[in-house]
Amino acid sequence: DRAAALRQLLREGAEGYILSLLAEGRLSLSRAAELLECSTIEIHRLAAERGVRLGGDSSDYARARDSLRGAERPAR
Repeated sequence: DRAAALRQLLREGAEGYILSLLAEGRLSLSRAAELLECSTIEIHRLAAERGVRLGGDSSDYARARDSLRGAERPAR
């Protein structure tokens, strides 16, 4: 029926918006799960279905490692 279709449309829109905030780092995984009333595992599944990348990849970790190597160590 029409009400169910509207609820589904709203849910899909909310999922997309929340996943985009999560991918941008503007929302935590646990907060995303809370807002969508599901588990963090379900958030990962939704992200995979929609092709949304969560977390870093090996190049992100390599850049972080390299930037830490260049950081000064605090005096003891």
